[in-house]
Amino acid sequence: MNIAILGGGHGCYAAAADLSEAGHSVRLWRRDADALAAVRQAGSIRLKDARGARDVPIALATADIGEALHGASLIVLPTPAIAQEDIARAMAPYLVDGQVVFLPPGTFGSFVMARIVKQAGNRADVAWAETGTLPYLARKHGEREVNVTIRAIRLPTGVYPARKEGEALEVIRQAYPSVHGCGDALSGALMNAGPIIHPPLMVMNAAPLQHFERWDIHNEGTQRAVRDVTDRLDQERIAVREAFGHGAPHYPLADHYNNDQWMYGDAHKQLVKSGDWRENIDLYGHRYITEDTELGLAFLASAARHAGVDAPIAHGLLAIVGGFLGRDLRKGPRTFEALGLAGLNQAELKKRLHDGE
Repeated sequence: MNIAILGGGHGCYAAAADLSEAGHSVRLWRRDADALAAVRQAGSIRLKDARGARDVPIALATADIGEALHGASLIVLPTPAIAQEDIARAMAPYLVDGQVVFLPPGTFGSFVMARIVKQAGNRADVAWAETGTLPYLARKHGEREVNVTIRAIRLPTGVYPARKEGEALEVIRQAYPSVHGCGDALSGALMNAGPIIHPPLMVMNAAPLQHFERWDIHNEGTQRAVRDVTDRLDQERIAVREAFGHGAPHYPLADHYNNDQWMYGDAHKQLVKSGDWRENIDLYGHRYITEDTELGLAFLASAARHAGVDAPIAHGLLAIVGGFLGRDLRKGPRTFEALGLAGLNQAELKKRLHDGE
């Protein structure tokens, strides 16, 4: 299958190498041509995992997004949600009927990006899908080298518009057999693990993150009090899902720590053992703040308000992060209010998500 991978981060390089090795024809797009030069010149990405290290040829590495999208059946965006709007505008002239865009994870980006593309004048019949996490726990080790610690074994995925769920999942499963349907785009967005695991880790590790040059939030930073807050925040997420009529499995984040039933299976020990997450995190600019808190957690809190679910942990964490950022995160761009959804009742919202704009 012809697949376009858009972006230049850890997940993008992991996806490009992994899907190429699986036999797909992969076009990797990155807007920064200089940063892509090493991959383009070598024609490959060096992939490291439990099987060792090897060079995986890539069909195309390009800074021309139209070239990457041409003929692609599946378009994968393992990119931070803060980049989705710009990428949607860049994609808009080139999308055609029948293409499937997969956001792992999405932060309700399926709805947001589809709207931007249509506002740009492109009426192509495209399916947008999003899941709860990246398909890989991965870190880049060089300009064209990526280390994959673990691959997801369960990827609950919502589709926008939901009427296209069957055909979208059929395409995505050719690349990611672990994908399974979980309903509409709202259900997919409320599977997102980032806004559950990362905001408590940022807030409750703020002092060591700013004090030490490198700090492992998943090792020393994950203590009993942190886990207790994370578990209660996740209970709020599940209550919101249920209030919107989304049933189990909810993939409670506790499974990530306690057993092998989560999206990555029994992954926490491997994540810590890899050492790749002992890193410097800027509390003002890291994606755990700009993506998972300012967008993802704000979205969850707004969904809770709309559904009438009490969510004190979500709103409290938002208030604390807003306190050091100096702005009210309840008024962010990825909320029901900002997206014009707050005035819809649940039946109207469900119909919008099923039919599309």
